[in-house]
Amino acid sequence: MEGKIVAICLSEAKGTPKKPTPQARLVEGHGLDSDAHAGPWHRQVSLLSFQKVREFNAKGGEVKHGDFGENLLVDGLDLRTLPVGTRLAIGPALLEVTQIGKECHSHCQIFHRVGDCIMPREGIFARVLTGGEVKPGDLVRTLSQ
Repeated sequence: MEGKIVAICLSEAKGTPKKPTPQARLVEGHGLDSDAHAGPWHRQVSLLSFQKVREFNAKGGEVKHGDFGENLLVDGLDLRTLPVGTRLAIGPALLEVTQIGKECHSHCQIFHRVGDCIMPREGIFARVLTGGEVKPGDLVRTLSQ
């Protein structure tokens, strides 16, 4: 299966919104260069399916790229259905899915504004096995575990 990167989003500090960037570098064992959430842990990169954001906005969500805290917004793949261990090839880079969804301890601004947030149930997380430059339009291919 394959999809396509719609947006790459970074934040300079934790607790601040992520902003779209025209390209970024995935760093092996770290995450996206210059992203506040990157580091040596299992949630180096966050991914969200673009179609889920479209559905959310169709219900009046009015969110922009990066508002859910996602690093990679991907069209054409239902990321939530990928099992942990799935590998994702993006150009020269290789990611491995480490977590599906997340617990939301204190509801985000979107939840307080709209009454819902899809990232805890639709977002996935990955670690970077092989780094490389990525940009919107790049293909995202699923590989077997």
